[in-house]
Amino acid sequence: MTDSKHTVNFTTPRKFIKTFKKDCKETFFPDDPFDKFRHDKLLQKIKKTIQYFIPIFEWLPRYNLHLFRYDVLAGITITSLAIPQGISYAKLADLPPIIGLYSSFVPPLIYTVFGSSNNLAVGTVAACSLLMHETLGAVVSSKDDPTLYLHLIYTSTFFTGIFQTALGFCRLGILVDFLSHSTITGFMGGTAIIISLQQMKGILGLKNFTTRTDVVRVIQAIFHNRNEWKWQSFVAGLVFLCFLQVARYVRQRKPNLFWVSAISPMAVVAVGCLYAYLGHGEQHGIAIVGDLKKGLNPSSIHYLNFDSRYLPATIRAGVVTGLISMVEGIAIGRSFAIIKNEQIDGNKEMIAYGFMNIIGSLTSCYLTTGPFSKTAVNVNSGCKTPMANVVQGFCMMLTLLFLAPIFSYTPLVALAAIIMSAMLGLINYEEMYHLYKVDKFDFAICMAAFFGVSFGSMDIGLLLSVGLSLLRALLYVARPAACKLGRLPNTSLYRDTEQYPETMSLEGILVLQLGSPVYFANCSYIRERILRYINEEDAVTEYRTEHILLDLSGVASIDMSGIDTFIELIRVLKGKHIKLGLVNPRIEVLEKMTLAKFVDVLGKQAFYLSIEEAIQSCRFTMDTSTKEEALGSSKTEDVV
Repeated sequence: MTDSKHTVNFTTPRKFIKTFKKDCKETFFPDDPFDKFRHDKLLQKIKKTIQYFIPIFEWLPRYNLHLFRYDVLAGITITSLAIPQGISYAKLADLPPIIGLYSSFVPPLIYTVFGSSNNLAVGTVAACSLLMHETLGAVVSSKDDPTLYLHLIYTSTFFTGIFQTALGFCRLGILVDFLSHSTITGFMGGTAIIISLQQMKGILGLKNFTTRTDVVRVIQAIFHNRNEWKWQSFVAGLVFLCFLQVARYVRQRKPNLFWVSAISPMAVVAVGCLYAYLGHGEQHGIAIVGDLKKGLNPSSIHYLNFDSRYLPATIRAGVVTGLISMVEGIAIGRSFAIIKNEQIDGNKEMIAYGFMNIIGSLTSCYLTTGPFSKTAVNVNSGCKTPMANVVQGFCMMLTLLFLAPIFSYTPLVALAAIIMSAMLGLINYEEMYHLYKVDKFDFAICMAAFFGVSFGSMDIGLLLSVGLSLLRALLYVARPAACKLGRLPNTSLYRDTEQYPETMSLEGILVLQLGSPVYFANCSYIRERILRYINEEDAVTEYRTEHILLDLSGVASIDMSGIDTFIELIRVLKGKHIKLGLVNPRIEVLEKMTLAKFVDVLGKQAFYLSIEEAIQSCRFTMDTSTKEEALGSSKTEDVV
């Protein structure tokens, strides 16, 4: 047996509090945000802590005029979208149209201070508008008592903000980790489809349309209302859409002409306004935004209603819509962050959404998040930082105070063309095909999100896709990877025999590698798989297996069920006259085995630092046993 200078460290297991703190830190603070300035002076610590919790103080000192030029164009463009979207989504929630405009003034300013995404454009969303109307409308009729209904909307938004802020402060941004790349790809594609189809209302100049978002209902609504189709609106929309697509093509072919694509949405809005005003577009089937009420957001603090009769409904509406809007907003922010090779902090996003909804509920706003269409237009318009939301808020303030008459001439068909153009570039067929070629399960997850969003809703698509992702994770845990190892010729390396057929088997020694935690969910399978490996080995080799070595380098943790399984395995192997050895158990695993007295059952001599050391020990034992058998046989012959 080899004389090694190092042996397995059987130190006293760490105390529970110490391991618990470490696990919590790794779960909720994996980035360890304070470690990078732990050794700084007090003032520097305070400064960097403020920058961490309030992101605007981190990026604003580096801000310059060059970035501001891009953000101004993006902010003005998304403002031109915020006006008709705010009006239409407010109508979906059965609210006064002006509430939709108020919701595009204050919340974007709040998000700029606390948000971590450079791409997200803040505003109202259709799905949550409908959901709030359905939930609160069942308690109070928006027609019979519109004032009380509006107050419950404010209260529901307030609870949404409280819920989202609490999740953020509890560091539950880990929820975002369940949104895999496959989920995001499918989610983006499906959402682009339904939003593009919804823009056919503006392209065709329809007045009546469905409030549903799935593909089937939208197509049915388009053809059901074909008597309302306006060819003038369709031609104008087609011209605008072609112009936007040509501008995007120019940017792709000649990157130095990026500004052509950046200003194209605003150019469409400007031309559309001039056409609608000078050419009397309404008389030719070109619908416009219409008159808007002047004035900034009034306070709504005194309108919050905590009456016990309505409290369950407002809390339910706040929590459900808050969760959906938060997941949707983070998914959208993460989607565009991936495209631009950036990162967002899920916990900061939750806090930012929470603050903007709390403050929004006190300033006559209803639920806001990061809408997909506005964010897509924001990105396509060339935004660089959250300052685009400040520009949006400032432009909306000017609109509410002075410019409402100007934007009242904005053609809905122009806005529909801008949104549709932004959507067409977000259906990533190449990535979907790549997923199909590489991993069929990833492709299924992607398609679940794509078709779930397209034919159901955004939340259904996300739930289906995340559900499949969790199922896949559970399958990995319940059926962990294990492989037989062999030695590569002329080396001391041990690799998977299936991956490297040239590896050499070891006479009487079977080396197996486990690649996942050993839990109650998979311990029975692991035991059965090890016994099957033994049977398979004995069936194809001439010699009998005498030693089993389990490489535990990839086993991050083990529970009592797993330890009991190893004890049962020892008993079974003992009946087969096979000895068990464990190679390189990690500290968490070894501590559990020590506390459970498993180390005493197996014996410390059966634990090894490396496979090579374990094999040498096994060979030494086998050689000794062979000599003893030979010596015993010789003595027997002498007696005879």
